[in-house]
Amino acid sequence: MKKIILFNFVMLLSSVLFSQETRTDSLISNDPCVIDKNLFKCRLNNDSVYRSMIIDSSLILSKCHEMSQVIFWRSIMNLHEDSAIMNEKDSRFIMDKIPISFFKQLSDSAKENYKDSLRMTYGFPDTSRVLFSTGKKFFYKFENLLPSIDTSIAIFTENGVDPWYAQSILLIESPAKLQKSTAGAYGPFQLMKGVAKKYGLVVNGYVDERRDLKRSAYAASQLIKRICIPSARTMMDTLGITYNECDIWFRLLVMHVYHAGAGNVKAALEVIKPTSGGLDLIKQLWITDAAKFKNSSQNYSQVILAAQFEFISMVVEEYQSQILEKEENIMPQK
Repeated sequence: MKKIILFNFVMLLSSVLFSQETRTDSLISNDPCVIDKNLFKCRLNNDSVYRSMIIDSSLILSKCHEMSQVIFWRSIMNLHEDSAIMNEKDSRFIMDKIPISFFKQLSDSAKENYKDSLRMTYGFPDTSRVLFSTGKKFFYKFENLLPSIDTSIAIFTENGVDPWYAQSILLIESPAKLQKSTAGAYGPFQLMKGVAKKYGLVVNGYVDERRDLKRSAYAASQLIKRICIPSARTMMDTLGITYNECDIWFRLLVMHVYHAGAGNVKAALEVIKPTSGGLDLIKQLWITDAAKFKNSSQNYSQVILAAQFEFISMVVEEYQSQILEKEENIMPQK
């Protein structure tokens, strides 16, 4: 069944998007990871112009969409805030989908009995943690994000940084509206005040350029170019692990550095003691606690993968509806 779904998804992607009219030909980048076949122009929600986006075929070929963690986060992104998913922490295996009201009315002992029954039903040990995760459909709103992605892709490309990072960050940090994190990060790229100032942004009591898309995109691209990618390289070189900077797993490692900081990722790697790279290394990061590399840090690349697939699916569905509408308009009237 999974093979059929994968085949259909790839074929749908090919038929809808892999056409000459949607290919991006105006962006020129010296970054080796910017592959022309992954850059497309599309038009959504009755937009008047075509805008750039990235369809990363390697995500599909790597079968990341089959990972239980990615399936879980995609479910969360499509679940309303009045519902929740019971899931096992490490694997994010989905055990049950329930109304929040049902869980809240249970006593503490009843909640534990319910979790025990889920462990027993799905064969998880008593030591496994069962989490109650609420729906986040209200937060992950991608439909109006394409103009920001288009603008940021151009800025990252101009600065010699793989625009895949721009799209990934925008999809998960503030897709619905600008928000400030509890740590103080703000803007579409969730930049800390010190980082923003380091790369020339004005942040004071009167002006905060972190809210400006172009300025924050520039700062984020510089942070990734000067700190995140070099830090990821150094960590892998120190461990004697070979890597290709265009591989999905290396990009996700860079994103962990962007979110958690190089020191915390390094601490997690010291716990793991990996001897090779690949997605297996990223999966190890998903279940590793070290320094300040905790739950939100573990989740970061899981959410990126899920958001990329959700965004691709949204684009495919939009284009499919446009194609069907055109076909209906040209059908001869009976």
